[in-house]
Amino acid sequence: MELPNMAKSEERRGFFRIDDEINLFYKKVDEATVTEPHRISGNMLNNCSLSTAMGLASQESTVLLRRIEKDLPDVADYLKLMDSKFELLAQAIMMQSFEVKESETRNVNISATGIAFDCEDELKEDDYLEVKLLLASSLAVVVTYGRVVFCKKSTSNDRQHPYFVGVDFINMSEEDRELLIKYVVKKQLQQIRDKK
Repeated sequence: MELPNMAKSEERRGFFRIDDEINLFYKKVDEATVTEPHRISGNMLNNCSLSTAMGLASQESTVLLRRIEKDLPDVADYLKLMDSKFELLAQAIMMQSFEVKESETRNVNISATGIAFDCEDELKEDDYLEVKLLLASSLAVVVTYGRVVFCKKSTSNDRQHPYFVGVDFINMSEEDRELLIKYVVKKQLQQIRDKK
């Protein structure tokens, strides 16, 4: 069901937007592909379940760690160190499977409902895309579809990405939307702290 334009813009305002630099990959798809949300390609979804599983394990271990900390602070410190090592290992595995290169990061403006990013292609309004986002600091990969809402010449002098594209997310899973909301809020708090 289509929301009226006013309702859509009010819904959009309910989500935080941040400027960030992330690994983003996209490819054009046809409209028929977008209407079948379970056809999202690639095995990126395996990485999504990895990040979700790690998040749940972290929540459970935090509760146990608080109990241990009271009686055995040295053991708790050791367990925290081990947890950090596991996080680094999981991040390395995820980034390797995503074939990440630092040079492939893009400037983006992102929220739970859409993204605008520097782009090498001149896309058309109403083009459909499959979008893959690596949120490295959250150990999360989001794979979803989107519809191009604008494409204009970039005001930056980035020759590699001469266009700036706005995309509304379509058929995003609730799990991925939750991941994005958490990521954006966490990043926003970090940016506020950095300004102080």
